[in-house]
Amino acid sequence: MKFSILGILLTFTIGTFGQSNEGFWDNIRTTDETIILEAGKRKVIKTTDFPIGTTEVVYRILLLDDNQKISSSLVSVLKAIPDPTGISQGAAGTVFLLSTISGDDKCKFAVFTSENDALQYEKTGTPKNACIVQDEPVNKAAKLLTEKSKCLPLNTRNLWFGFQSDNWVMKEKIVLEVVPWVNYNLRSGWTPENKKEILALVEKLEMTSKVANKDLFLGDFLKAFTTKYTYSDYKKLLAAEKAKTIDTMAEESLVNSGQLTGYLEKIRSEAKKLNFTNKSEEAIAKIQKEIIEKNRATATDYGLLGGLYLSSKQFVKAEEAFEKAIALNPSELHYRLQLAHVYMFTDRINKAKDIHKKYKQNNLSGNKSWASQAKTDMQQFEKNGFPTDNFKKVLRVLD
Repeated sequence: MKFSILGILLTFTIGTFGQSNEGFWDNIRTTDETIILEAGKRKVIKTTDFPIGTTEVVYRILLLDDNQKISSSLVSVLKAIPDPTGISQGAAGTVFLLSTISGDDKCKFAVFTSENDALQYEKTGTPKNACIVQDEPVNKAAKLLTEKSKCLPLNTRNLWFGFQSDNWVMKEKIVLEVVPWVNYNLRSGWTPENKKEILALVEKLEMTSKVANKDLFLGDFLKAFTTKYTYSDYKKLLAAEKAKTIDTMAEESLVNSGQLTGYLEKIRSEAKKLNFTNKSEEAIAKIQKEIIEKNRATATDYGLLGGLYLSSKQFVKAEEAFEKAIALNPSELHYRLQLAHVYMFTDRINKAKDIHKKYKQNNLSGNKSWASQAKTDMQQFEKNGFPTDNFKKVLRVLD
């Protein structure tokens, strides 16, 4: 029986440090296995699944004589250590981990990242592809495994410990304890690679190509998305749910990142260009989908939509759009002039005349007179093949 007095002193000393704010020892998802290994035999133990965000792992192996008990569990020992650096920075930490009773029996062991390799070791005793090999029989061992270790490649969820008895007469009692250290920032599962995965999807959105400051928009999206969802929750979503979730969060980020105004201006500009190239239906669909249906419309948008409908001779829809524009901005006379045109083309000439009589002495924006703009519009309508039956009636009012 052996017991380290130094371990007691270290417990007192290290216990005075505060807990780390970078992570924690996960005392729920630990491995705590006691096995009885027959003389000359081999056995493999698979660890409990490591939680997402695991960046370090501590293991302790102890061989005990019959009826011996461990003086303190590995979890309780680690509670006194603020973070893994307390173990990794010197031999004192290892002594601390081994401050316990151990028996005289010894064993060899190897650690694997692959179950197949571990099972082969159990059959043959050959530690092929092992990340740790202990060929010299020992009665206790402890070690901190970090991300730099071959035992902890990216996103490792389990390790397999293979033991080989060094006692060819009697059975051995072996205790294996494994405790993961979880980084607070990574426990959500959003590693740099996983963040790139979600950003790649967002960059494919049409919205992303139209924002003025792409980096600001993507940064806001990533922060909001990774705060609301863990990577595991995100991966559980169905394809349709993922698409909808990404669209919804992108819409929110468009506003929160201050990119909405510039984005809407680009949509309006694109709609005008489409209409100019005789693609009025595409222009209308763009305004409807990106602005109207998403409840972003201002008087400007309804005025633009009305103009698109008017240019494609959809007079009923044009009238409805201009009325909404006027309701939102009664002082903008351009919408009233366009509404007068709709009345003229739908043979409600008296209503058209009433509007012209009321506002013909006014100027529109840009200091262009109402009458001048009305005449310019009618010239353009005639060029585009609109009916001219009522033009003279309106012109008499304007003159």
